[in-house]
Amino acid sequence: MTVTGFAQKSPVDETDMAIKGIPRKGQRVTIQLDSKRVDASWQKQLSEKFGGKFKADKGVYTMDGVIIEDISKTPVRLISKVDATPTGTTVWWSIDLGNAYLSKDATPVQWKSSEKYLKDFARMLYREDLAVQVAEAEKALVSSQNNHMTVISKADLIKKDIEKNKVKKQEIQQQLASNAAELLQYNNLIDMNLKEQEAARADIVNMRVALEAVKDRQNKIE
Repeated sequence: MTVTGFAQKSPVDETDMAIKGIPRKGQRVTIQLDSKRVDASWQKQLSEKFGGKFKADKGVYTMDGVIIEDISKTPVRLISKVDATPTGTTVWWSIDLGNAYLSKDATPVQWKSSEKYLKDFARMLYREDLAVQVAEAEKALVSSQNNHMTVISKADLIKKDIEKNKVKKQEIQQQLASNAAELLQYNNLIDMNLKEQEAARADIVNMRVALEAVKDRQNKIE
């Protein structure tokens, strides 16, 4: 899991930007997050916080007659732009207060309020990003715990299989012993049978001898 570094602050500096060829003085905050996400949040911020629709022209957002109470009690004209940078995203805006443009030197009070607004916006995005990362980390933790339990269950199944194998081995060994005893018994029966066959043959010989003797006596009778 990759965690965005949040130890960084949200620096706001005074920066001029040419809008349609006209240089304008304004404020810029640097946010170390994806530009698409920042841009979408900034557009939502413009619509919901300032109670009006903005005009979008080639990445430049313009709002007229907007009241930003923390900055001015009277309507102002706002021009803003979101740009991707190698390290994140910058949100720039220029505010026409009617009698002056927002400036650190010319309008220090309004500049301070505006600076706080941009910093609060950046902090809000960082908190949202952290919340997403926390949720992802919690999901990853649950997944890891589930995987751990699966591995443990697998180990338990393997242990049960080992015990079953031992029992089966004992049964086979007992069966082999029983088969060996049965084989010995069969071999003994064969030996007995061979002896019985020898005895039977001897009986046949004896019976023939006796028969011949009887016949011989019969032949001698006159």
